[in-house]
Amino acid sequence: MRRLRGVGRPALRRLDRQVREDALARFHQAPADWFLSLNISPRWISRLRPAQPLPSLLQLQRSGIDPARIVFEITELGGASQRLPDVVARYREAGARIAIDDFGAGYSQLDRVLALQPDILKLDMRLFQAAARGGPSGEVVKALAQMAEKTGCWIIAEGVETEAELNFALECGARYVQGFLFAKPARELFASEAFAGRFARLRDSYVQHKLAERARLMTLRQQLAELMHELRPWAESGAPAARLRAPDHYPWLLRIYQCDRHGTQLTPNLEWRQRAWHSDDRYLGHNWSWRPYFYQLLAEGWEERRLTLSTTYRDATSNQYCLTAGQFIDHGRRLLLVDIDAAGL
Repeated sequence: MRRLRGVGRPALRRLDRQVREDALARFHQAPADWFLSLNISPRWISRLRPAQPLPSLLQLQRSGIDPARIVFEITELGGASQRLPDVVARYREAGARIAIDDFGAGYSQLDRVLALQPDILKLDMRLFQAAARGGPSGEVVKALAQMAEKTGCWIIAEGVETEAELNFALECGARYVQGFLFAKPARELFASEAFAGRFARLRDSYVQHKLAERARLMTLRQQLAELMHELRPWAESGAPAARLRAPDHYPWLLRIYQCDRHGTQLTPNLEWRQRAWHSDDRYLGHNWSWRPYFYQLLAEGWEERRLTLSTTYRDATSNQYCLTAGQFIDHGRRLLLVDIDAAGL
């Protein structure tokens, strides 16, 4: 970047267009199923006169490349002008697709993404790498990926440098990945099959990891069925906590409690700590029917013989990742619930 200091905007625009010209010329050598991404800055779009032909579209027309193989990648949304939606519409009318770069960082606000309705979201590299390490960032990126899936967007994960980051990208449903795990930028185009063998091995490793995770979940379900079988007579009889056995075979157990069929908590939380059951009555009378996991239990588990298990969620009180299992008892009038520590699953 030092060599560009002092270069005026007209010279930078000419350089930018020359780089695109070279990329389009080189793209003629690419296989027919490839696509080319071209970065477009809204700051430069804002300097165009109203109804002025778009230089990038003129370049594309001169190249003779099918616009369906081109993705215009919008960067620096902080400089987006009011004309940007109109320009995006013109790109689409020409047959090209639209991507938002560095989504989740800086000025890539959700409202602008919704306004532009991109075909592709490229996750910000720093956000993605932080998310791959777990914690709140991971949940945010997964939520963004779910949003993208529901709106028909493809996800591209940037900055994939480790196998763990690739696994997280696959977990998020990324359609494409890019990063040093496979190769550094190079002047020449790589062959289509250049990374197929390595990716296949990494993908198979990911699948084996997910199968092992699934096996642990199946084991948990079996253990839960045994625990519920033990707890049911105690719960239906209204016996005190002293009658409960130590849950030595269920190290993941966090708490036991009961609700009515409408979600109102009827009993204190019973938690096993320091080799004893502890009662916490702070949540007596609270209604949990608004929680996503609870109406999932209600929707799936009206039959008393059916054990229902929620998806993983973060408990707001303890900040732990949890699951909740539930089974109806007392002829469907009450719901016996067990909160589970999701660590290790």
